[in-house]
Amino acid sequence: MALSRFTRAGRARSGRHTVPPAADTELVTTLYQRFGGPLLGHALRLTGGDRHWAEDVVQETLVRAWRHAERLERDPDLLRAWLYTVARRIVIDARRSRGARPQEVDPAPLERVQVPDRTDASLTAMVVEEAMTALSQEHRDVLVHTHLQGRSVNEAAELLGIPAGTVKSRVYYALRALRRALDDRGVTQ
Repeated sequence: MALSRFTRAGRARSGRHTVPPAADTELVTTLYQRFGGPLLGHALRLTGGDRHWAEDVVQETLVRAWRHAERLERDPDLLRAWLYTVARRIVIDARRSRGARPQEVDPAPLERVQVPDRTDASLTAMVVEEAMTALSQEHRDVLVHTHLQGRSVNEAAELLGIPAGTVKSRVYYALRALRRALDDRGVTQ
């Protein structure tokens, strides 16, 4: 069937299509038969090989051709160029809209993600804090400065006003006493 029969079909000023419904079906069928394969190949290249997306592009291109039947060119080369341009613009618009919206995420895999459980760390901290109360004030001070606040032996010695050797000795005996206090509370390594 010749395309010239369908081109320049005209629309009423109201925008309603004046081509009879049977002619509409023939127009789309003729366009698809004549340009469907090459248009699909072009759309596949534009979509990076995504066949489903390319088929959607071809379908949308043919729908737009049907909507603008009165403007379609009679020359098959010009019509083909128009269809390719429409397909390219559809792909460009889709890529732009994907970039403008955040990508949708399926929530199902998120349900299986393991969240770190800080319960054990909290319980351990509570037990250690309780065990620290069993230590003398001097032992607690050196452990707080060296282990909890991360100060060097020399920094702790300067802040506490005692020699560095005394800090080392107190840390050693404080850790032994803390280990015994934790053992008494049932905490193992």
